[in-house]
Amino acid sequence: MYSDTYDVLKELVTLSNDKKVLPCSDVLDVLWSTRNACKPGYGVFDALFSVLIELGLLKEASECFLRMRSFRVLPKARSCNYLLHRFSKLGDKNSSLKFFDDMIESGIVPTVYTYNIMIDYLCKDGDLNAAKRLFAQMKDIGIDPDIVTYNSLIDGIGKHGELEEMVSIYKEMKKFKCLPDVVTYNTLINCFCRSGRMAVAFEYLHEMKRSGLKPNVITYSIFIDVFAKEGMLQGAIKFFVDMRRVGLAPNEFAYTSLIDAHFKVSKVDEALKLVKEMLEVGVKLNVVTYATLVDGLCNAGSIKEAEEVFRVMLKDGIVPNLEVYTALIHGYIKSKRLVDALNILEQMKENNIRPDTLLYGIVLWSFCSDENFEEAKVLFDKMKGLGIEGNYVIYTILADAYFKAGKSVEAQALLNEMQERGISPTVVTYSALIDGLCRLGFVQEAMDHFHSMPKMGLQPNVVAYTALIHGLCRNKCLEAAEKMFNEMLGKGIHPDKIVYTSLIDGNLKQGNIQDALDLGRRMTGSGLELDLHAYTALICGLSKNGQVSQARSFFDEMIEKGVKPDEVVFSCLIRKYQEIGNLEEVLALQNEMMKRGLTTVTSDVAVHNMQT
Repeated sequence: MYSDTYDVLKELVTLSNDKKVLPCSDVLDVLWSTRNACKPGYGVFDALFSVLIELGLLKEASECFLRMRSFRVLPKARSCNYLLHRFSKLGDKNSSLKFFDDMIESGIVPTVYTYNIMIDYLCKDGDLNAAKRLFAQMKDIGIDPDIVTYNSLIDGIGKHGELEEMVSIYKEMKKFKCLPDVVTYNTLINCFCRSGRMAVAFEYLHEMKRSGLKPNVITYSIFIDVFAKEGMLQGAIKFFVDMRRVGLAPNEFAYTSLIDAHFKVSKVDEALKLVKEMLEVGVKLNVVTYATLVDGLCNAGSIKEAEEVFRVMLKDGIVPNLEVYTALIHGYIKSKRLVDALNILEQMKENNIRPDTLLYGIVLWSFCSDENFEEAKVLFDKMKGLGIEGNYVIYTILADAYFKAGKSVEAQALLNEMQERGISPTVVTYSALIDGLCRLGFVQEAMDHFHSMPKMGLQPNVVAYTALIHGLCRNKCLEAAEKMFNEMLGKGIHPDKIVYTSLIDGNLKQGNIQDALDLGRRMTGSGLELDLHAYTALICGLSKNGQVSQARSFFDEMIEKGVKPDEVVFSCLIRKYQEIGNLEEVLALQNEMMKRGLTTVTSDVAVHNMQT
């Protein structure tokens, strides 16, 4: 009966919307005027409301709701939830909030699903305060949050960096017997990985397994991605191998992350083999994969291959996004092909893709490097004309370039404009700029900006020195890093753990074992305790340099001091003991891993075999 009514109303509304019969707004009035002609009941009004939502006539559905309310005939809560869901999917925050308030004011009793729709949407929108208010409200009126409610809040709060509050919500859900699921743990793991707290992420992975839940493709992909972004290829491979071992097929995200990891350590051929494998197993390349390929090839200086990938991407019907264009422009600039870079900027305009401040910054930097100030000024003015405000990076690039060229008047004019716009460069912003340039491989430019800070009235502090030294070590500029280290000591600036760990790692990668050990002693002598990162650098570095005995001593020391070794530390030692044929130590370490609930050693063997 209801379905027949629904079908008839759907046809009627469709015709109404095509202006072939009554206007859509009059359909409700007709139904109301004939309400007593047939079997009593108001289900027909709920059906009309639902039909309007299904057909995407959300504005008409809202108006229908208000008219129904004036007749004192209300749709079911389920139908109202459907409209809320549609508004949230469209990202229409104002309509979502208004309709939610209309529901409550009309006396419609919200369900847990109603609150879940709203809380999830508000969390994704970044309005955490509103989400928390609704969370408190639902509990006040006696509606118990379910797993969906808690997961939405944990995800929203965690992605905004409020990790302590995220953990508090997690503890609350367990307290009220709402058992965490795989989604809960994946969210916790992801947020701690993104904040650089890998040890905590691993703790949640082990807790997840102890609770009887099995990591899924997303769990493994998160770890693969974070290891890739940190340039830790072995860790990425380890989780990729583990994933297959337990019968999970890697998805495009896992493949893309591992491809990125290979590019980051300059293993271009291996990255391309993974692309081939990806296609062979039927996993399609998405826009993120293409962006990774273009970026990796450009960074490797293979601009022709990057152009070919770009052409294949277009042929496959994949629309390039901002990241793809940025990678290609970056590649052209590194290859001194500025005309091609500008052509890509025009192509972006034709495709309605708006360049961001970072992309303009890269091109402006290129103009300034060639002392092409007129072109830089034209581009800068064009950028402002499009409504893209220059940030501290843009102004810093231009001002620094003018200073270097001896154009102090122009540089000062830019600094004045910067201040007028309320953009004040600080040591923190310079540190971010230095770190960003080092990540892109522009080491000399990073050093130039570091040394230009005094011209801006700023004195480098521990944050700035740390950013530069870490970047120099990452780019294998150890001599320059050590020079900066001695300079900061001479100024009475105390290095932090990141500085010491970066230098220890850098020295070990160049085989300077004694220098690395001296740095370790200097670090502890200054009152800084070795943490997981420092121990990892020492143990893995010493192992690779054949000093397995010393590496094992540091391993025993870290356990004694309460620093929990993770899978990466165990893998370094096990791999080395495998190489020298010491199976007794291999088995001992494997047993220790299992006692600690860490990933089984099978994967480590697989990684070792894969590399040999």
